[in-house]
Amino acid sequence: MSMLKVENVRKSFGDHPVLQGISLEVNRGDVIAILGPSGSGKTTLLRCINFLERADEGTLTLDGQTVDMHRARKDEIVALRRKTAFVFQNYNLFLNKTVLQNVTLGLTSGRGMNRHEAEKIARNALEKVGMLEKADAYPISLSGGQQQRVAIARGMATNPEIIYFDEPTSALDPELIGEVLAVMRQLAQDGMTMLVVTHEMEFARNVSNQIIFMDGGHVIEAGPTDAFFSHPKEERSRNFIRSILNKE
Repeated sequence: MSMLKVENVRKSFGDHPVLQGISLEVNRGDVIAILGPSGSGKTTLLRCINFLERADEGTLTLDGQTVDMHRARKDEIVALRRKTAFVFQNYNLFLNKTVLQNVTLGLTSGRGMNRHEAEKIARNALEKVGMLEKADAYPISLSGGQQQRVAIARGMATNPEIIYFDEPTSALDPELIGEVLAVMRQLAQDGMTMLVVTHEMEFARNVSNQIIFMDGGHVIEAGPTDAFFSHPKEERSRNFIRSILNKE
């Protein structure tokens, strides 16, 4: 039985259809990379799955809880989000709070945890991403890669069932991408379930176990990573891989 199942997700902005009947399944321990050209609907899909955007149609099941993605109540969304974490491409850290405060906030305000216990969990998460020594620093003093590692620690601290990553390296300078991907690679090795929208083909090839390839609001191809890169079934997939390889 899948941990996360999404069926027939549709979303339009005005007269422009962005998602046209997307379905996917995620099993516990999966690392699924969502690939595709810009404008294919990847980020919109991820945002709809986490209810940052309201889908026009579709159902979502997470750990046995099923909701209508268009009509889900606020309490249903809160219950689902308690089982997930979302890492944004632009970090979304509070600039007026320290690194430690950024990580503890979701535990104290969101979960009602006492400060002592929250800080213990937060420090452990920061240590895992190599940012414990920056616990008292403010985000403005950190590099983009460091800020993104703090954002990942914030997600880890809530002990989620699954972490959603929306282009986690796209805002980074090239020399900082590696440190973030290394943290994500370690998360995968530790068994964290991850759904990752990314343009990083090396990460997709070497860390993910499943690929979802999107174009024009449709899933063009989905399946095991090795099969997708070695013998893709669809011509559109082959053209995409060829264009990516030519850039590398």
